[in-house]
Amino acid sequence: MITPARLHSDLSRLGRETDMFLATATSLSDHEMAAPSLCRGWSRAHVIAHVAANARALVQLIDCAVTGEERRLDASPEARTEAIAALAALPREELLAELRASAGHFAEQAQRLAGALVAPEIRLNGSPLPATSIVAIRIAEVVVRHHDLDTAWTIEEADPDSLLDALEAAVRSLRAQGAPGMTLVTEERDEWTIGDGGLRVVSDREGLLQWLARGDAEHIEADGPVPALPAW
Repeated sequence: MITPARLHSDLSRLGRETDMFLATATSLSDHEMAAPSLCRGWSRAHVIAHVAANARALVQLIDCAVTGEERRLDASPEARTEAIAALAALPREELLAELRASAGHFAEQAQRLAGALVAPEIRLNGSPLPATSIVAIRIAEVVVRHHDLDTAWTIEEADPDSLLDALEAAVRSLRAQGAPGMTLVTEERDEWTIGDGGLRVVSDREGLLQWLARGDAEHIEADGPVPALPAW
């Protein structure tokens, strides 16, 4: 169970990040939406579609936590890809409407996490995760995908705790994918160990997230060769 105070705090941060994402998405013309994003093979419309689809999918995790019934985020990777492509192909106003509706639906359903949870631990991509982290997972998704839109918005505009949510999500994904051993340290005194912790990498939260999420090593310092990271 999430305490009402923590849930309110998490949802307030999510609301802030979502409002900024919506403002950016709404500002894009048809031509700008069709332009490439930082995600290989995806246009900005694909990124927006992914954020909308992710909100719907994460409601399945809320259902699982509240009822104890196993839920799958997607029927299959292929079905997920097809659903995102279909959303991305919608006319601009329809895609934006779905983005708003799905975000509102997730925020509404997340209120259920303040009650007793039948399943306090859920599984995401095969890995166990506290159900109390579902809102943080959504925050991480919105922040990273906002960066992926590659617009005037910069990752420095995200809330510091939202950056922390995104970093923890990135580390969790890298561990699950067997990334090379690293010790990750931020100037804000966060620290994570992946594998044997062999390579020490230091940056501020913004710089570290840009590297972990999209391979931009401009703002990190490492005591050895920087490895190629699994896609996230």
